[in-house]
Amino acid sequence: MLTLSIIKADTGGFVGHSAVHPRAIEVAQKAIDGARGDLLIDGQVSYCGDDLSLIMTHTHGLEAERVHAFAWDVFLQTTEVAKERGLYGAGQDLLSDAFSGNLRGMGPGFAEIEIEERPSEPVLCFLGDKTEPGAWNLPLYKMFGDPFNTPGLVIDPKMHDGFLFEVHDLMDDKRILLDCPGEIYDLLLFIGSPSRYVIKRVISKSLGEVAAVTSTQRLSLMAGRYVGKDDPVMIVRTQSGLPAVGEALEPFSFPHTVAGAMRGSHHAPLMPVPLRDAHPARFDGPPRVVCLGYQLKDGRLNGPRDMFDDPSFDNARKMVNDIMDYLRRHGPFEPHRLPLDEMEYTTMPAVAEKLAKRWEATDVSVPTITGERTVRASAEDVE
Repeated sequence: MLTLSIIKADTGGFVGHSAVHPRAIEVAQKAIDGARGDLLIDGQVSYCGDDLSLIMTHTHGLEAERVHAFAWDVFLQTTEVAKERGLYGAGQDLLSDAFSGNLRGMGPGFAEIEIEERPSEPVLCFLGDKTEPGAWNLPLYKMFGDPFNTPGLVIDPKMHDGFLFEVHDLMDDKRILLDCPGEIYDLLLFIGSPSRYVIKRVISKSLGEVAAVTSTQRLSLMAGRYVGKDDPVMIVRTQSGLPAVGEALEPFSFPHTVAGAMRGSHHAPLMPVPLRDAHPARFDGPPRVVCLGYQLKDGRLNGPRDMFDDPSFDNARKMVNDIMDYLRRHGPFEPHRLPLDEMEYTTMPAVAEKLAKRWEATDVSVPTITGERTVRASAEDVE
């Protein structure tokens, strides 16, 4: 069995939160080159915004200790690069001082899929920045559940039976498997709340194989404080009983609204961009997604093709800028700013705590201002 792993982390931003320093990319690629033939079959380094991604193939299976330990060591090396250059948030995503078997709960995000390689194995690797794992919910629903997006659901006999969606509840650490199209309304009930419920895997019922997998870690839930947005990654297999490449890319022609952007505290549209434009700057955004396409052969990564380097996504990018103009005019008001229950996982509680003792019951008395002095009047005296 072949395993394709994407393991990512923010180990220091250049400049601010906008990009990965070229030296960090060089250090990571050198490490991957040295691991080929022993640990890895193949590997490449990529990025989106300030997140470094290791895209690797190997035969060690899911959450393999050796592979995860290798990635952890690479991120320690790029953290040193960040410290040497005074980059912002050096080692930001590394929530532990020592590796402990695999990366679960340690900060770096990962999406891994184990497959029997087909004669032709086209895969798409999506890398996101300035957003959360629920950002993949709508695109995955459209790819694997919406016949208006994916006509293969109607006309391809291998897709006609539908797909299983594995949904995770990030707050209660539970999961459920929903059989679609029969349970599609149940699926939408949950994934329409992407801050809590996220699609982890999509499984083809006719092929009996995993078709897509995402990273689902929430950094704030692991750290107990805001330490940056999660910046998720996703792997989608395509063709031959799975969505065609064009069907898998089509959801991103509509720049849906996601949580993230400045201080991880705002709603903003998700912009599909080529790698050269994957450097969020305006208001730490808009949130970005890049898509790297590969043809796997004997575990080798033939590619990448920069799939969003295509003028057919120009309208989506223009729409993003128009939506961003509209949302920014709201300033600190919802719906641009996240609702209060989600702000609990940002830096807002630290500000609210300073004022906590000044809140008082409304049925005792109310302060009124008369000239330069404050007097207290009973509630009955105030009209």
